[in-house]
Amino acid sequence: MPKQQGRAFPPGPAAAAAAGPPYAAAVGLDLSLCMADWGRLRAVPVEERIQVLDETMWPSDLDDAYYSAYGSDGGWVWPPGQGAAWCAEYRFFSTSGSYRPHARAGTAWADMRMLAGASLREAMDDFLKGLIWDEDPAENPARTGGGGFFPPPADRWRPYLLLVCPPEAVPGKARAWQQAAPFLEELRGPFAAECEGWAGRPDTFEEFTTLIREWGDVVTEAARRGWGLVGLP
Repeated sequence: MPKQQGRAFPPGPAAAAAAGPPYAAAVGLDLSLCMADWGRLRAVPVEERIQVLDETMWPSDLDDAYYSAYGSDGGWVWPPGQGAAWCAEYRFFSTSGSYRPHARAGTAWADMRMLAGASLREAMDDFLKGLIWDEDPAENPARTGGGGFFPPPADRWRPYLLLVCPPEAVPGKARAWQQAAPFLEELRGPFAAECEGWAGRPDTFEEFTTLIREWGDVVTEAARRGWGLVGLP
């Protein structure tokens, strides 16, 4: 099938790796999405914050079998121990852990957004910006570690964070989600017109909305706690 006129080809793997999110899917990264108490992280030196989050969420002496059996509450998996109650990982029900479905959903929104009604488009933009979509990828806060809250890229195995959403930005996203959620069905037509049948987009409208609703659950819970979000590759 020829590429639709006016829609650019996605970048190759080398360009994708340099570009950062949302093209991280091109290099096969996973997404580990955590909510965390920024106040707790501020007590840790900047250069150690990712390591501390890693070691708290995924202790080296525990394996996947433990996490499969451990109490998961609404998709949130909490690390063991009372001292670890300041962070949790969200495990998406609709994906296998890969970042690819999130990048595909973000690309779908970029394709269809101009066909959405103005109020729905504004709400979805506010909700998804910095999570799985950016109108200007150069402004994605993940590129700077959330404005320096997390350390800059240090090695080729973790070249950048996939997303950073500080606590002060989360309530606005939760409000935007509340505005958008009742009207998602209005996007069925725009999805069919711009995304259906195209590579690099969700296979179905239901796949798109299921993932979007999970992101709604994520921002709602993080806002309730006053915590931020960080996506680790």
